[in-house]
Amino acid sequence: MDAQLKRGLLDICVLAAIKSEDSYGYKIIKDMKPYIELSESTLYTILKRLESANMLTVRTAEHDGRLRKYYHITKTGLRRIEDFKKEWSEIFSIYRFVTKGDDTHE
Repeated sequence: MDAQLKRGLLDICVLAAIKSEDSYGYKIIKDMKPYIELSESTLYTILKRLESANMLTVRTAEHDGRLRKYYHITKTGLRRIEDFKKEWSEIFSIYRFVTKGDDTHE
């Protein structure tokens, strides 16, 4: 898969993982695991990128005597998910065009 496309898809997946509630690194990886494998190093790179883009915020809270970073999606992050949904229908149309006539496009 094209690296740029994969990067964008992973960003959307991470935003979707924290869409409903604030979360932390290990839980994000665990929640995504049934759908996609993601290493800790990749996740934290994505989280930093999304924070820099104002798509999420970070707060630190104590949990079991340790500090844990919790990530919260912002309005910008929610808009990015909605934009992706609109873009996806166009991407899927392109996919259907490219695979028309193939037996493997379903």
